[in-house]
Amino acid sequence: MFKSPLSLILAGLMAATPAASQTLTPDVQTALAAALQDERHAQAFYAAVITKFGDVRPFSNIANAERQHEAMVIDLYKAYRLEVPENGYTTGALMAPEAPDTLAAACKIGVEAEILNRDLYDAQLLPAVASYPDITRVMQGLRDASEDKHLPAFQRCASRG
Repeated sequence: MFKSPLSLILAGLMAATPAASQTLTPDVQTALAAALQDERHAQAFYAAVITKFGDVRPFSNIANAERQHEAMVIDLYKAYRLEVPENGYTTGALMAPEAPDTLAAACKIGVEAEILNRDLYDAQLLPAVASYPDITRVMQGLRDASEDKHLPAFQRCASRG
């Protein structure tokens, strides 16, 4: 299986930290669960868009990125010896989001979702994990990907109409 350079770096960082010997507070566990759920929800939405409109960009590219992001959060669960929650979208416990009627509308939803995602990290998730440098590094990277990569891609998509 291909390992991205970022995941290899993160694996090295996590191996160098005493993560497994630390206990996570309930707030940190909630933040991890929220980050994981956010990645999975995004994947489910992008999959719905791709099913409806085909292998279109930026959805296909960002869907791949979201899978990598999910794996990064799962790596944190494993580092702290926590049970990884099931993916409700793949088990059928959660209903997958539907794609809108047009690709332009999907792009606008992408813009809104990435802004909400960035704000979620800034207001809730990053403050909750501030005492855990390894988790903060991962979450900061996820937040920055939303603002610096995904948001501009969806903005370009939305501007094309």
